[in-house]
Amino acid sequence: MPQRRRQLQDELAAFFFEYDTPRMVLVRNKKVGVIFRVIQLVVLTYVVGWVFVFEKGYQTSSGLISSVSVKLKGLAVTQHQSLGPQVWDVADYVFPAQGDNSFVVMTNFIVTPQQAQGYCAENPEGGLCKDDNGCTPGKAERKAQGIRTGKCVAFNDTVRTCEIFGWCPVEVDDKVPRPALLREAENFTLFIKNSISFPRFKVNRRNLVEEVNVTYMKSCLHHKTLHPLCPVFSLGYLVQESGQDFSTLAIKGGVVGITIDWNCDLDWHVRHCKPVYEFHGLYGDKDLSPGFNFRFARYFMQNGTNRRHLFKVFGIRFDILVDGKAGKFNIIPTMTTIGSGIGIFGVATVLCDLLLLHILPKRHYYKQKKFKYAEDMVVGEGEQDPAATSSTLGLQENMRTS
Repeated sequence: MPQRRRQLQDELAAFFFEYDTPRMVLVRNKKVGVIFRVIQLVVLTYVVGWVFVFEKGYQTSSGLISSVSVKLKGLAVTQHQSLGPQVWDVADYVFPAQGDNSFVVMTNFIVTPQQAQGYCAENPEGGLCKDDNGCTPGKAERKAQGIRTGKCVAFNDTVRTCEIFGWCPVEVDDKVPRPALLREAENFTLFIKNSISFPRFKVNRRNLVEEVNVTYMKSCLHHKTLHPLCPVFSLGYLVQESGQDFSTLAIKGGVVGITIDWNCDLDWHVRHCKPVYEFHGLYGDKDLSPGFNFRFARYFMQNGTNRRHLFKVFGIRFDILVDGKAGKFNIIPTMTTIGSGIGIFGVATVLCDLLLLHILPKRHYYKQKKFKYAEDMVVGEGEQDPAATSSTLGLQENMRTS
């Protein structure tokens, strides 16, 4: 019993007051040594160059909250046979009138003037008929512009269509005007106001940064090299930088994306946090539903009758997308990144051990130096267990190659 107690005390003492460390085996092999150092150099370059410098692994990051508003300026004059001379200002050619991060600038149109509620023959696109049996009352085809009355009437001298109740005369798709009617839109200017917030760091910024003052705003026009911070843009310049031709795009319309990137390193003064503008042509299939168009109407009263001019509008849609993030030093991601980098250094040891023990011609020799083996010891009757007197005996020692 006292011997058993003494043995337990020795084991506890060994557990609390002893420290074991792996034995190192120094391998003098030039090839393995060079490979080991090269792998370490690659890992060090990755951790320092990519993780710390490029990806800023020592920072904690935050997304942004954004708000965008726009204002356009410019005038255009058209000469249309149905409308006569017309002056178009921002209230006429911008949709919606309260511009935000997505809006359309009208560049071309087809007009159906003087429509009024009544009865007339529908457009042949809604379907042809030979007699009243081909016109079901109350029915409306997908491309119809009114509700069928059940009568088959003459649309013109050669075509008969169903009579409808709707806005008459019906819209007829004419040829799209070439060149675009509002080709002056190329010189219209767009003013973008963008406010952002990084709530995690309690930082608020606007795209009207310190360099943009009242004097600068009166004369600047955005250019990616001359005036990269100017928030006033020429529509022609936007389309050109998106890789498209304005004259061609204005005929049937299209879509242009404007991105505002805020990538801010808040370890520096906040004045260095500035927006970067980029422009992208969001192309579509040229053969299937090309361009961008929609319809709107101008209503008016004439001789007590409610009338309207119906416009099929072709325009350029601008979508403003705001993205970015902010980063600031934080000890937790710094220590996490350092710990991960130290762990990656172990790759060099694993690869070199694989090379030594399984690939090189002298692999059996290196195995003998790497590992030390001990056979099982059977304690006979009356013999003392060596583990009771020494806690330093190991059944196998694994040694690291350096």
